[in-house]
Amino acid sequence: MKEKIIRLDNNIFLNYLYSEKNAPTVLFLHFSGGTSHMWNGIFPLFQEHYQLIAPDFRGHGKSSRPMKGYHIEDMANDIFLLLQQLEIPNCHVIGSSLGAEVGVCLASKYPDFVLSLTCEGALYNEFGEYGIFNGSIEEIEDEKSKIKLILEKRKLNTYSSLEEFISSERAIFDKHGIWNSHVHQFLSSCAERLIDGSYVSHYKNEVRIEYIQKYWEVKFEEYYKKVVCPVLFMVSEEESNNEKIRNSLTYFRSLIPLSEINQTKGSIHAYVWMQKPDDAGNVAFKFIQKYYSI
Repeated sequence: MKEKIIRLDNNIFLNYLYSEKNAPTVLFLHFSGGTSHMWNGIFPLFQEHYQLIAPDFRGHGKSSRPMKGYHIEDMANDIFLLLQQLEIPNCHVIGSSLGAEVGVCLASKYPDFVLSLTCEGALYNEFGEYGIFNGSIEEIEDEKSKIKLILEKRKLNTYSSLEEFISSERAIFDKHGIWNSHVHQFLSSCAERLIDGSYVSHYKNEVRIEYIQKYWEVKFEEYYKKVVCPVLFMVSEEESNNEKIRNSLTYFRSLIPLSEINQTKGSIHAYVWMQKPDDAGNVAFKFIQKYYSI
């Protein structure tokens, strides 16, 4: 995979990984706080048959970090401008968490552009009838205030070396029993080197807070109503066991002409692409092949 930074028509600079091949395009969209390198273990499964594009969203990796503009529609617009500039007429989309949310937005706004959509995310809203938290207006606003306070308390630590940064960030992966070369490469891409030689996370608080607060207002049913391409929902074990998520997903599926569900055994939301790259990657690959054989 090659890497490049491109300036879009809206003056946002996007960093992206890509392969050059005269073949249909698969677009890989990473999760919140991630980078395009989360897909390193997936790329080999697709490279022989497809042209691959994997951008860093605005506010992530080496892409621009404007102070505002972190609604999924802002990020979807960036991706659409990127692929227009690259003269890619259409593509298959594979999205993880935030990437799935942006993928749904793309598929709803540009139905001729998205050929198929793999959603490892965008399974439910945060609040409301199809949300994890439902209640009165007052209860919802109180819950938002509590979460915002927690978000504002996050501190970005500074590390003296890349190795120290990776060692610290590794803890969450060790907690889930995940550690391999893909995770190591991914964490390396999440470190930003400062002028003094120290390292911090690329995912800044203002970006994280703005995205999450915009996410609270998203109603995915309004997007799914406009999706016409085949959709594969990839669900983790934890999500599959959650009744609220099952109910929202059942409703979302009823809005789509054609959809499928897959649950990879032992899978962990967002991390599954590094945790079980062969299993998750082959599920997505076979789904595309089922409807668009090469």
